[in-house]
Amino acid sequence: MGLPASTANFYADISSFDDFSQVANIDHYKIAPDDWFVVIADIQGSTRAIGEGRYKEVNMIGAACINAVLNISARGEIPYVFGGDGATLLTPPNRVDACKKTLLAVRSLAETKFNLSLRVGIVPVARINATDGSRVLVAKYQISPGNVLATFSGGGIELAERWIKSNSDYLIEENHDNEPPDLGGLSCRWEPLASENGVMLSVLIQATADKESVKAEIYRSLIDALGEISAEAINQGKPISDNNMKFRWPPRGLGAEIDATVGKRNRLLWALRLYLYSLFQWFLDRFDLTVGGYRGRQYRVELRSNTDYRRFDDTLRILLDCTLAQADEIDKMLALRAERGELLYGLHRADSALMTCLVFSVEKGEHIHFVDGNDGGFTSAAKTMKASRVA
Repeated sequence: MGLPASTANFYADISSFDDFSQVANIDHYKIAPDDWFVVIADIQGSTRAIGEGRYKEVNMIGAACINAVLNISARGEIPYVFGGDGATLLTPPNRVDACKKTLLAVRSLAETKFNLSLRVGIVPVARINATDGSRVLVAKYQISPGNVLATFSGGGIELAERWIKSNSDYLIEENHDNEPPDLGGLSCRWEPLASENGVMLSVLIQATADKESVKAEIYRSLIDALGEISAEAINQGKPISDNNMKFRWPPRGLGAEIDATVGKRNRLLWALRLYLYSLFQWFLDRFDLTVGGYRGRQYRVELRSNTDYRRFDDTLRILLDCTLAQADEIDKMLALRAERGELLYGLHRADSALMTCLVFSVEKGEHIHFVDGNDGGFTSAAKTMKASRVA
């Protein structure tokens, strides 16, 4: 028997909003059904991988978790948020077993191809919603026509993360059946995005108020303040522009893409195919040509609109390209508000950003591009925020 339409279509039926300053406005959110599941995947030992200069691979596996689940689901059915070293997803009950299986496949891929340990946990939404003070609330943020991203509020996602890290009952530890995940559409062919202003600043913020309405006002004011500080920066602080989008051949990230997507294919033949495809893409981009659904420079325009550089999942995550002085001003502003007890925050500074792409349909302009600060990005910022919480 299928799920009732009101449950199965929960996320698809949510109306979207397109003003990011309203990301914490409770009016945009719907409470997740009790029969759905929170799924969290994150890389253990990411600090070691960052120290070894492998954060691109960490980002690739985090994006692969989202890509693999979307490839076994109807697009628009699964809410998700990219976290840098992992991902958070929400799945209906009729998809949870398939989701579990495909994430075990990604875990096996992470171990065998990248020497990374992926932790996967699943928590029933009913258990979270039954906990005093916590709910899983979901909204839908439209970044461009045809491309939406989930946002989460209510404290439920943060609670699920704590439970998964402290209670093995929520961990998925079964053996994988050796069937590789379907990672069609996953790529990482663009060069690192060099900062045009001097600093790629990864910003994480958690408001500490009890009332959702108060939190929403804090987040709105913070988004406004960050915008005002970075307003004089090139491109108003947005981390991607036509100037710092570089496509070279062969792409430096192509090796990771080959390892992630080869599956059971002959690696040499698959590598040759991707090298030729990427050469063809470079040629179309370089000479602004249109072939089939790929439209040369138009793809660049769409890509800039479809970049996921602002996220919200009980934590505000923003990547800004700013000057050193602006980064210092942001740090000072957040430190002052943290001293007043309004928030916890973490920052990470880099000179460039990494981009990992999910391409659903080039013809329809449906593609999402995750960006993260280089050399640790949001993962390193999270560690500084954790340290401030302990202090």
